[in-house]
Amino acid sequence: MRRFILRRLVTAFVMLFAVLTIVFILVHAMPGDPVLQMLGTDTNPDPAAVAALREQLGLDKPILVQYGNWVAGIFQGNLGTSYSEKIPVVASIGTRLPRTLELAFTAMILACLIGLPLGVLAAKKRGRVSDLIMTALASLGTSIPVYVLGFLLVIIFSLDVFHLGFSMPSGGYTTLQKSVSGHYLRLVLPAFTLALGISASIMRMTRSSVLEVMSGESVRALRAKGLKERVVMVRHVVRNAFIPVVTEIGLQMGNLIGGTVLCETVFNWPGLSTLLVKAINARDYPLIEGCVLIMSAVFILMNMIVDILYGVLDPRVR
Repeated sequence: MRRFILRRLVTAFVMLFAVLTIVFILVHAMPGDPVLQMLGTDTNPDPAAVAALREQLGLDKPILVQYGNWVAGIFQGNLGTSYSEKIPVVASIGTRLPRTLELAFTAMILACLIGLPLGVLAAKKRGRVSDLIMTALASLGTSIPVYVLGFLLVIIFSLDVFHLGFSMPSGGYTTLQKSVSGHYLRLVLPAFTLALGISASIMRMTRSSVLEVMSGESVRALRAKGLKERVVMVRHVVRNAFIPVVTEIGLQMGNLIGGTVLCETVFNWPGLSTLLVKAINARDYPLIEGCVLIMSAVFILMNMIVDILYGVLDPRVR
């Protein structure tokens, strides 16, 4: 097991190094000049001011030197200073990352609470009307874009067009210190927006996995021995069926970290994704590289955890 985990750690490190190299190349290949963006002029800039600022930011050095300095800074915990915010990138990301993680983890918890039981129920009711309805809803949930679903939820629950008798905040962010209820009320709609699509994927995976295990010879033998259906389902079917479901949950969790851009934009949730969009618009190289690096690291970490859990649950993988 130690060798298995060590191999996954080495693979994750290599992948992260490849990602940060690609990100650095792509960021510096972007059209637009961050120096001109900071000076606020695109025509007839002062050459002396441009040269001085370029030297101050270290952009006058060869690209390989800039890359080496950036990688060295990463190992020292220094991602540079943001051009637009004038503060260390680590501090800027440290403020925004917990908000994105809170949104993603809340969405995943809701998705599991919705998708897992519905998937098991759909498998037990295979071929019936309830199964067909749940399968159709799952297909609909995976096909609706996040931003469309977000606007629909705002119209229904914030504008209260159906006169439900209550109204949810349409967006924004409130700290826990300021208002606990205000914080979680503003978390509900964006979390559900992300959760509904993910829950549909989890439900479909759970249904197919449970059906596959239920059709196995071992389950038939257990039923032939006279075990109660509840015992067969809980102790044997569901337990074995959740191995591929764990993989699906882990992959979706990784995708959630990078897929919150549209959701955070729709609901004005000040997370890491909106910070990345702001950095791209400002041609803020250190902030772009830092945001993408952290998001990639979280994604790779989630996949590594899934691989390890898969090995724990299924000895054949080890």
